[in-house]
Amino acid sequence: MPEIIYKEESYKIIGACMKVHSALGPGFFEAVYQEALEREFGNQNIPFKKEVVLDLFYEEKKLKKKYRADFICYDKIIIELKAVNNVPFIFYQQVKNYLKATNYRLGILVNFGEPSLNYKRILNKTS
Repeated sequence: MPEIIYKEESYKIIGACMKVHSALGPGFFEAVYQEALEREFGNQNIPFKKEVVLDLFYEEKKLKKKYRADFICYDKIIIELKAVNNVPFIFYQQVKNYLKATNYRLGILVNFGEPSLNYKRILNKTS
């Protein structure tokens, strides 16, 4: 059976997201969920950094363009939030690009815009 990367940390993060979704439900802007989740991460003592700027590289040279991840938790898991009716493929690709840019092993895409919380663990296949 393959190892589940950052199992305990992921469980805590997703639990915090579920609590926020349960309290607010769908229909708010992403920024509302981000603020509520920031508060919930604090309540549950989940270490996080908010709106982290990620450097991008081309041919080993830093580009001027940057990515901004919604959260990085435990200094090793990228959390990307959305609040949409359904999650298009491009959002999964966005998290994969964040992982590639940072060489982190795990990203979690969380969508608050559906009746039930929708989340997906995304692994960096290149790290």
